[in-house]
Amino acid sequence: MSQEQLQRKKSSKAFKNGFIGGLLGGAVAVAGGVGIMAVTNPANQATTPATQPSQTQVETTKTSTATKGGTEITKVVAEVKNAVVSVINKQSTSRNNLYGTQQTGGELATASEGSGVIYKNEGGYAYIVTNYHVIAKSQELEVLLADGTREKAELVGSDQWTDLAVIRIANTNVSTVAEFANSDDVEVGQTAIAIGSPLGSEFATSVTQGIVSATNRAVATDVDGDGQEDWVVTAIQTDAAINPGNSGGALINSAGQVIGINSMKISKSSVEGMGFAIPSNEVVSIIKQLEENGKITRPALGISMVNLTSVNTRVIQQMNLPADVKSGVVIAEVDSKGSAKAAGLQAYDVIVEMDGQKIEGIQNLRKVLYSHKVGDKMEVTYYRNGQKQTTTISLTETSSPSL
Repeated sequence: MSQEQLQRKKSSKAFKNGFIGGLLGGAVAVAGGVGIMAVTNPANQATTPATQPSQTQVETTKTSTATKGGTEITKVVAEVKNAVVSVINKQSTSRNNLYGTQQTGGELATASEGSGVIYKNEGGYAYIVTNYHVIAKSQELEVLLADGTREKAELVGSDQWTDLAVIRIANTNVSTVAEFANSDDVEVGQTAIAIGSPLGSEFATSVTQGIVSATNRAVATDVDGDGQEDWVVTAIQTDAAINPGNSGGALINSAGQVIGINSMKISKSSVEGMGFAIPSNEVVSIIKQLEENGKITRPALGISMVNLTSVNTRVIQQMNLPADVKSGVVIAEVDSKGSAKAAGLQAYDVIVEMDGQKIEGIQNLRKVLYSHKVGDKMEVTYYRNGQKQTTTISLTETSSPSL
């Protein structure tokens, strides 16, 4: 091996070690320096969350493009509250044996509770929309209706990135379903009413009232739990009180129509009245796909990646990037069978542009990528060892959160 080859091998190894060890992971679920928390209530808290039932025979999902005239809040709540239910996530219990190791038993216990909204009653089933994080890792699901009836539930489909899931129960005891409003018509300052079961079924069908504080609010989140903000949720912001257990519950307008599905809140102790709901138009679009396919299929690149801004200065210097390149996405690994590999991309390439749009980081890379369909071709601009290059990628399919 020549001196030059030996030096290159040592440099490559040092770079790889420095790259992996030098990453500065962002705080989990943080937006603008403020903690964002999902509002599912874990079972080990003093009380557990529950949500209310639904009671109306309807053959299809009800949607509305026009907003009904205002009515008294009490009357509106009475009409819709039975369409809000508790969703109970059950998982196997674990205990320490005599040797100090954990063993998982066959008995299922409540791991956490959230809320859900019955939106359709059809074919012998009542369909319920809730949050993905409410049903995540469940081994069994149960729904508690407003009248106290418990029903076994089955998962129809879920999507981690939009934080939505659809479950269904037998419709024997269901007579009310919620109606979705057109969330494009939601205005800042209008009445917003949250219905759910904060802190558990003891407080089921709790109602809080506020206003819509903002529409189309961008909230950065860490969806896959890798310590990096990798997705931006576009949400309705409200000051109506939202607490653990409200996840998956309804945010309604003064006409009793669902304008959003409550999903998260600011968790910083000094902050009050900042909750977020997934807009109803997005909910309707996603649940339709989940009913049909059980999942949301998205295009993939076949890479794992990290924000350039999360890489330490020493490693960036070894990349030989131009001085004006301050942001982008660094490829950490390339799937040998993925579309990125086929297009010639390699580990440590720095993606700065896709489909003619500047790539600042993982968040907007996903937005650009997910605006395309499987089979589309997309031009990607990247830097390799300081040299700017371009390639064309044919997008493949994935239903997992990886890229």
